[in-house]
Amino acid sequence: MKYNVNPGKKPAIVACGKIFLRLPLRTHFVKIGEALPPVLEQYARPQLQPGDILCVCEKIVALSQRRVVYRKDIRPGFWAKLLSRCVHQTSAGVGAGEPYKMQLFIMECGLWKVLLAAVCSAFTKLFGIKGAFYRVCGRDAAAIDGLADRGVSFAEYYNYGILAPAQPDQVCRQMAEQLGVPCAIMDACDLNVEILGVSPNMPYTADQLAEILRDNPAGQSDFQTPLVIVRLSEEKIEN
Repeated sequence: MKYNVNPGKKPAIVACGKIFLRLPLRTHFVKIGEALPPVLEQYARPQLQPGDILCVCEKIVALSQRRVVYRKDIRPGFWAKLLSRCVHQTSAGVGAGEPYKMQLFIMECGLWKVLLAAVCSAFTKLFGIKGAFYRVCGRDAAAIDGLADRGVSFAEYYNYGILAPAQPDQVCRQMAEQLGVPCAIMDACDLNVEILGVSPNMPYTADQLAEILRDNPAGQSDFQTPLVIVRLSEEKIEN
């Protein structure tokens, strides 16, 4: 089995009353416009077993769909520069705290929705509640990636922002038909996991799958493991 255990991660987890193995698969660096099926054939198919589930990072799906906006085409305005200063920086990355990325949020969601999200975020933080900005902007906005600082992760991600994948459920259905196992698209970082799409044959709900992946076994840095096999362990939970 050619899988990786990323630093700080564990392959096994107890979730949904069972023990699951999460097996990250290392791939080459997936480029913009690169077809996804050959990537799955090369790296996932040889490792899959009956009963497995394949979870795919939303980033490589979006890159294959050319869902990118280049930094040179983004012009941070007054509101992007102002609001980005108010964003709390986390260990998951710069997020909307980068003016270019905040401007991309405005371009995708509209200024008024971003302003409402900022107000809700400021208010809820008074009560220790975090994440309101992304909840108001919506799941697709929260999935925006890229436009990272230089020296963070891969250098290519400085040059463009990566939007959420288009038609994620349909992509999952196509992947499942290709590989013969249930498939999901995940948007995961070390702070949160969201399931953006699942194939029709998925035996778990999106919330259950997010629980199985809750510690982000794919990793946050440049581990280059955008594919994760979820496999039910034969071990039993001891009382």
